[in-house]
This record gives sequence, structure tokens and C-alpha cells, in this order.
Amino acid sequence: MKKYLKIAIISSLTLGLAPFSPEPHIWKQLMNLWNGRSMPGMDWLDLFMHGAPWIFLIIVLASVVFKKRKLPTKR
Repeated sequence: MKKYLKIAIISSLTLGLAPFSPEPHIWKQLMNLWNGRSMPGMDWLDLFMHGAPWIFLIIVLASVVFKKRKLPTKR
């Protein structure tokens, strides 16, 4: 999974944060959820599309970290 780390970082910083101004779209959607605002279906789709690169990055980072800390198996 280490080979996917570069792709995950680039996609999170570009697609995950687009559009960059006035604030990242994912941040706006997360604040809507945090504050309990109602969101139409298009906003849920936006949240999924902008959040997918971040979820991919978390999965890749977790696999890299846990692969290094592999426990020895008993035989």
C-alpha cells in the first residue's frame, strides 16, 4: 500500500480540498453536519465526492502504519 501513498496525498490535497477559496468545500459540508443543518441530496453527494480522497488517505496511512508494527506469529 505504500506505493499508493503519493496518489492518496495528491488527491486529498487537490480533489479533497477543491474549490480552495473562500473555504474548502469539504470543510463547509462538515460544518453543515456539525451544526445540524439540513442538507439536500446534492450536498450529501458533494460530501461523499470530496471526502472519498480523505478516506482513501486514511486507509493507506493506516495500512502503512500497521504493516510496520506487524506482530510476530506463533508457530
